[in-house]
Amino acid sequence: MAKIGINIVTGSLQQAEVIVGIDLGTTNSLVATIHPDTKRPIALKEFDNSSLVPSIVHFDSFGNASVGEEAKKFLETEPQNTIFSAKRLMGKSYNDVKTNAGFFTYKVIDDNTDSLVKVQVGNQFYSPIDLSSYILKELKKRAEHILKTPVTKAVITVPAYFNDAQRQATRDAGKLAGLDVLRIVNEPTAAALAYGLGLEKDEEKTIAVYDLGGGTFDVSILHITSGIFEVLSTNGDTYLGGDDFDRLIIQYWLKEIGLSEEEMHGNKQLAQTLRLVAEEAKKHLSKQERFEFDLSTITNYELRITANNLLLTTYNLQLTTEKFNELIQPLIEKTINSCVNALKDADLKATDIDTIVMVGGSTRVPAVKNAVSAFFGKPVNDSVNPDEVVALGAAIQADILAGNNKDFLLLDITPLSLGLETMGGLMDVLIPRNSKIPTKVGRQYTTYQDGQSGMRISVFQGERDLVKDNRKLAEFNLTGIPGMPAGLPKVEVGFLINADGILVVTAKELRSGVQQSIEVKPQYGLTDAEVEKMLMDSITHAKDDIQTRALVEARTEGEQLLNVTEKFLTKNAGLISKEELLVTAQAMQALQLAITMEDKNLIQTKTEELNEVTRPFAERAMDEAISGAMKGQNIMG
Repeated sequence: MAKIGINIVTGSLQQAEVIVGIDLGTTNSLVATIHPDTKRPIALKEFDNSSLVPSIVHFDSFGNASVGEEAKKFLETEPQNTIFSAKRLMGKSYNDVKTNAGFFTYKVIDDNTDSLVKVQVGNQFYSPIDLSSYILKELKKRAEHILKTPVTKAVITVPAYFNDAQRQATRDAGKLAGLDVLRIVNEPTAAALAYGLGLEKDEEKTIAVYDLGGGTFDVSILHITSGIFEVLSTNGDTYLGGDDFDRLIIQYWLKEIGLSEEEMHGNKQLAQTLRLVAEEAKKHLSKQERFEFDLSTITNYELRITANNLLLTTYNLQLTTEKFNELIQPLIEKTINSCVNALKDADLKATDIDTIVMVGGSTRVPAVKNAVSAFFGKPVNDSVNPDEVVALGAAIQADILAGNNKDFLLLDITPLSLGLETMGGLMDVLIPRNSKIPTKVGRQYTTYQDGQSGMRISVFQGERDLVKDNRKLAEFNLTGIPGMPAGLPKVEVGFLINADGILVVTAKELRSGVQQSIEVKPQYGLTDAEVEKMLMDSITHAKDDIQTRALVEARTEGEQLLNVTEKFLTKNAGLISKEELLVTAQAMQALQLAITMEDKNLIQTKTEELNEVTRPFAERAMDEAISGAMKGQNIMG
């Protein structure tokens, strides 16, 4: 076990400028700040009087991006170039999302690996970090336009269930958008802050945060003691939300007007119209008992279904509150089941909950409110705008970080990120800057070459993507790893910062139990000015850094694929025809050449092409191996 003693607490930075709170949502995103006069949080609104920016990015044929309402127009007409729900891809590999791949109308790359997922638009490849950064850039621009001042610092919210990789991806997206992300805050914590919960010094409460958005649902049980928020449990469904309410209304109307879903999708105008009218009906029925709409009023010609030239049997769409509630009841039941499971995981009963906070636009539906209230046995708290509540809470947290809220004590935090050097000289952050201390985190690594018996562990401090631009703190070698094929050893590296700000690094090979021990002398901390300079450099060079990181990662991935393919060809030569061998050799040469160039998209294109070429005979080899294994088995009758 290696122990590195380093004092990394250098005190807090003075913040003079505006710090905004950002809710980076699956369906909509928004930005909020504290009003200078009222000292209350407000969501920033443009001329359209809406605080919401749809979390949608559209790319035109030249690769130019548009975001929000502008991009939303292309959802129906250019689905392959219009990216929605990028948040669902954050920190995920294709293996994580393949069961729901049909949900996305754009191309999610299936490279059958555990590397982070990529989205292909034309010949360009985008990571979820890239896509989220476009949304954050739009929010930054909006904030600067409204506030008439530069905005470089932000607090961004994430779901309570986001893991370390997803949180780091959110930080990276912020950096790429030109934002110094001071804190990543759990969405339920932010919602609670917006309701004033946890701001009293001696307050102790157990609360439930019920969050039903456009595309996702989650419920979190939080325990608040003297301003410290502990997430006891979280449960939910990442494919359940207000959009599903709309879908049920559409299906009901299709039966009424005598059309199938296939026929509707055959007419893009009809599909888009029904979607918009269903959304309008849902909102209307939250206040009224009946909704009616005449389709013929918005068309100057008969809506013909191109597939079979059928006319609609009726143009009149109707829906009552009673029918709407009946349609959505099964979905509401699903959310209540999640509440049951969340309480069970927290080892609590419904009566133990002091307050139920409602978050997300879909909680405006009276049937939803009534069901939640009935389940917990008390009225729900929905006095804050459910669309804005998370962003408002993030703004309160930002205000505390800015030092404007003196009544609220913040625990000590790490001033700069701490991480390790990985393949290609990249910085892999384990403890992001502004993490509360004490804190502990571990991550697994593996070997790159067959039979590799040692691994160099190099510890760095800083915000840049390449370790050469960061500050080296320590280095030691983990030796004695048993000879195994590349990728098989599992080396767990643990970072622990204790309450005194001392960092302890441990390294252990899990399969063999090998661990190394080394003492490294403490190093002097940095001054506030040096910390500030390192932060500013990371923002200034963010775009170049992330492009360099993407290029290095693409090269590493390409080299690994070439390595694996070469070994596979040697081992399975008998299964491959001359034609296949020739095509594979050409694809390998093309990738080899691409790796020497500075074009990340070209490398990823050639990697994808080699993947496609080798997939058929890789599957053949797998079938051969399985049938061989079956022949060797003595199957008992």
